[in-house]
Amino acid sequence: MSVLEKVKEIGIVPVVVLNKVEDTIPTVQALVDGDVPIAEICFRTDCAAECIKLAVKEFPNALIGAGTVINETQAKEAIACGVKFIVSPGLSKSVAAVCKEANIPYLPGVVTPTEIMEAIELGLTTLKFFPAGVFGGLKAIKALGAAFPQCKFMPTGGVSNENLKEFIASDKIIACGGSWVVKKDPKETVQVCLEARKIVKGE
Repeated sequence: MSVLEKVKEIGIVPVVVLNKVEDTIPTVQALVDGDVPIAEICFRTDCAAECIKLAVKEFPNALIGAGTVINETQAKEAIACGVKFIVSPGLSKSVAAVCKEANIPYLPGVVTPTEIMEAIELGLTTLKFFPAGVFGGLKAIKALGAAFPQCKFMPTGGVSNENLKEFIASDKIIACGGSWVVKKDPKETVQVCLEARKIVKGE
């Protein structure tokens, strides 16, 4: 099963911001225990690379990716740390090139038809729709999806367990990204994740 197929099967991509390396294992363990063995660890903290390396080492069966990757340098560093996928808030041609060379899935952030067309030209058809809540949510995704039938979207921002069912029901959506499943208390993270997975599986 490819990385993107696994992402689709899980249906949720937790956006994880780690400010301390020691938070890595309990945070990722809570996701795994909550049946969500995937983490998009944001590259916007000083310890991000170290956290990613640790997560990759300690959770070999989980999909550990890097998020908020905004340039070629970060992309190369993330790949060196062993990430399985890379996510950006916007579309970067240099990040796309680095990922293509390393055969790592790249999900760039898009919101407009022009950005989607640029992504398609780069050979990218699985795209992050961000920030989803601000830019029209599911309604916008359905409209864009009609214009670009080859594309699938990962809405991020504005998704929660309250509206997850509605998003996941759309065939235009590969998975939903967000920080709503990551709580300060690992036990709470486990519960929210288990609930989210039930929604994804239609239970």
